[in-house]
Amino acid sequence: MPAVAASPTSASPDDAIVRVRGVSKTYAGGFQALKNIDLDIRRGEIFALLGPNGAGKTTLISVVCGMSNATAGTITADGHDTVRDYRAARAAIGLVPQELHTDSFETVWATVSFSRGLFGKAPNPAYIEKILKDLSLWDKKDAKILALSGGMKRRVLIAKALSHEPKILFLDEPSAGVDVELRHDMWRLVRALREAGTTIILTTHYLEEAEDMADRIGVIRKGELIVVEDKHVLMRKLGKKELAITLQQPLAQVPAPLARWPLALSEGGTRLTYTFDSHQEDTGIAALLRALQEQGIEFKDLHSSESSLEDIFVSLVHQNPADNPPKAART
Repeated sequence: MPAVAASPTSASPDDAIVRVRGVSKTYAGGFQALKNIDLDIRRGEIFALLGPNGAGKTTLISVVCGMSNATAGTITADGHDTVRDYRAARAAIGLVPQELHTDSFETVWATVSFSRGLFGKAPNPAYIEKILKDLSLWDKKDAKILALSGGMKRRVLIAKALSHEPKILFLDEPSAGVDVELRHDMWRLVRALREAGTTIILTTHYLEEAEDMADRIGVIRKGELIVVEDKHVLMRKLGKKELAITLQQPLAQVPAPLARWPLALSEGGTRLTYTFDSHQEDTGIAALLRALQEQGIEFKDLHSSESSLEDIFVSLVHQNPADNPPKAART
C-alpha cells in the first residue's frame, strides 16, 4: 500500500497554532531521530500522532515543547518561536509525559498549584479545584504523591499540565498502563477541553482511541512523517473492504477463470476472501458471484468487513520505504 501524502496546502496563519518547518534531530552518535519534519497543527483540533516504538514520536514532542533542541528547522507555538521566544511558547503548552515523575513528598494540591505558579499565573484555587474534580482527584488533594497508585499519579500529571491553562496540550502515551476508569475520565476531559478551544496532540498505542477521538492523524516512521490526513479521508483512501465467502465444499486452489479478482483461499479451502474498494462505482462483487455460479461453486455465507485504523497503521509502518518514499506531509 503506497504512502499517502497530505494536501500540500498549509493551514492559514490564523488556523495553525503549531508550525513545524524542516525540523531534524541528530544525536551525537549520529542517529537521526527526526528527518525534515513539516507539520501544521490546527487550532482547536485533536491530532493523533501514531508510530511504532522508536519512530520519533516522543522526540518530536520533546523538540516542540522545548525540552530538546532540534538540529535544524524552526517551530512556533501560538505564534512564538520556541527558541527565540521560549518562555512565551512554553507558556502556551501543557505536557503530559510518559514517565511518572513528580514531587513525591508534596501533596496533590501543592504540586498542581506550584506548577501553575511556575508559568507566572496568579493563584486560582477555584480553577485548581475544578481540574482536580474533573480528574477524580479532589478526595486526594491532601494526599502525598508517593502514597498514590500509578493511575492516580497519571491523573496528577494531567492536572499539572493543565494548571496554567495552556492553549496546546500534548499527551504522550497518556493511556499507557492506566485503568479503564481513568481512560474514560481522561477522554471525557479531552473532549471538554477541545470544546473549550484547547488544541490536543496525543500519541497512543490504543488505536481505537485515536480512531474515536482524533480529527486528524499523522503517522511517523523511522523519523519521517509519512502521512498527515483527516481521519475520515485517511480511512477512505487507505481503508479497504473484504467480502468473505464461505463455501459449501473446499477448493484446492482458486480456479483460473476467477483469476481476474484478487481472491485469497483460506480455512482449508472453505473460504474465499475478496478485497475491494467500496468507493468504486463497480465493486466487482456481482460479477464475482455470477462467476462462482458459472463455475458451479456453491457458498453458504457472505460476510463483509471494513478495515480499521489499526489495519491501516500496520500496513503503513510495515511497507518498504525504499519502494514508497514519503512525500511532503504538511497540512
